[in-house]
Amino acid sequence: MAKSKARARAKKTTRRAAARKPARATMKKKTKAVAKKAAPRRVADPLLAAMQGTERRDIGHVALDVARAGAGRVKRMVYPPGFHWAKDMKDSVGTDLCMHAHVGFLAKGEIHIEYADGCIVECKAPQVVAIEPGHDGWVVGKEPVVLIEFDFERDTVQRLGMPDGHRH
Repeated sequence: MAKSKARARAKKTTRRAAARKPARATMKKKTKAVAKKAAPRRVADPLLAAMQGTERRDIGHVALDVARAGAGRVKRMVYPPGFHWAKDMKDSVGTDLCMHAHVGFLAKGEIHIEYADGCIVECKAPQVVAIEPGHDGWVVGKEPVVLIEFDFERDTVQRLGMPDGHRH
């Protein structure tokens, strides 16, 4: 009789354990599903992701993130598809052409630069760029342009030894 009681207890224990297993598996699935919903969304392209430690500005449809680096600045400029300096910036800047020098790394996209003398420069990522003051420019194609730029504000031309305008 003692053996039959032991067998009965063993069967009950096995049935209880079997009954608990699906419940635990379900709990794990629910926990994972909740964790997926709570996880922060990642930006598909890290070049366009939010940046910590920068000052964020939006100027003429251009998203600009600026960080100080010694006596200069490092900027990430994101130009949207369809951006054209003459259309989006000219009125707010008050000059016929962009009079800022751009020196940096074109990390994404393609830009068309046109100088007052008719000279045209096409830049396509990945590429180092040095664009003299006195230009118009626009985004080519349907993807945004990301330019990582280094400057010294109003002293960029002098500090980087660039010409103050486009010359041949």
